[in-house]
Amino acid sequence: MNNPNFKHSPNANQTPLPSGGGGGGFHFEVCANSVESCIAAQQGGADRVELCAGIPEGGTTPSYGEISQARRLLDEGARRGLKPTRLHVIIRPRGGDFLYTELELQRMLDDIRLCRELGADGLVFGCLRPDGSLDTEANARLLEAARQRPTTQTPTPTPSRGEGSSNTLFHQDIASEAIQASLPSGGAGGGCSITFHRAFDRCANPTAALEELIRQGFDRVLTSGQQPTAEQGIPLLRQLHEQARGRIIILAGCGVNEQNIRRIHEATAISEFHFSAREPLRSQMLFSNPDVYMGAKGADEDTILRTTARRVSETIRQLKEQ
Repeated sequence: MNNPNFKHSPNANQTPLPSGGGGGGFHFEVCANSVESCIAAQQGGADRVELCAGIPEGGTTPSYGEISQARRLLDEGARRGLKPTRLHVIIRPRGGDFLYTELELQRMLDDIRLCRELGADGLVFGCLRPDGSLDTEANARLLEAARQRPTTQTPTPTPSRGEGSSNTLFHQDIASEAIQASLPSGGAGGGCSITFHRAFDRCANPTAALEELIRQGFDRVLTSGQQPTAEQGIPLLRQLHEQARGRIIILAGCGVNEQNIRRIHEATAISEFHFSAREPLRSQMLFSNPDVYMGAKGADEDTILRTTARRVSETIRQLKEQ
């Protein structure tokens, strides 16, 4: 079923919703490692995707092509009647810690501007000081850039045969009221929703850090409760959700899956979740050289991990059927 009224507009001003969204519902964000994972997330019913490269390093900024194609294909899915799925992009120039040099911050600012021009609905970033506190100055610079409305218009890529010949520009139109109302958790800053990522789990004082994130105007914080998985971090997640009192969204992530999402919700009252829902796919290569690795020695480079619609929908179903 086509939805001819759908037109993407990342600039439509939306007030951020409290955790769980309108009507006490749930919001589900999929950590997508590729355009293919974004498509599967939308097919499975995800509200948002966080597009990342470099998953073995904890997620790094994806390429221009990855962001551009994800934006185009998510919009096409919405026009075909699939759930409008928001595109959030991580801004992280490398793996490792979250203490950034001036050169790294300049790259992050450039990436933020590019993501806004490409039509990203949200951005995900975070900076720390050497003592484990928030780098409020660096975060403020990134927030300011993220809240700037794009000043240039980026044309959509030329459509493939059979896709039509429209040369629509991003940011040109405002979404229909029905579609816009259905979009989850838009941001207050120029329509761009801002998430502080799991750098929060490296903070020395999470209680103080949460108050600072609220003061700076972040929409949500992605956290596992400072534990290896969100299930292990239930005690702190519960505490953070109570402390937030609707002033910021607590997004529970890391190790969330079909088996534990309901338990995490029931134990914390959190109702926004971040998960990957990936399955292994064997490489289609007929020849492989087992003595040569492109990355870490011993890594399985003949398997591709990709989000599947089946796992996304199954994970969502665990809470939707309460």
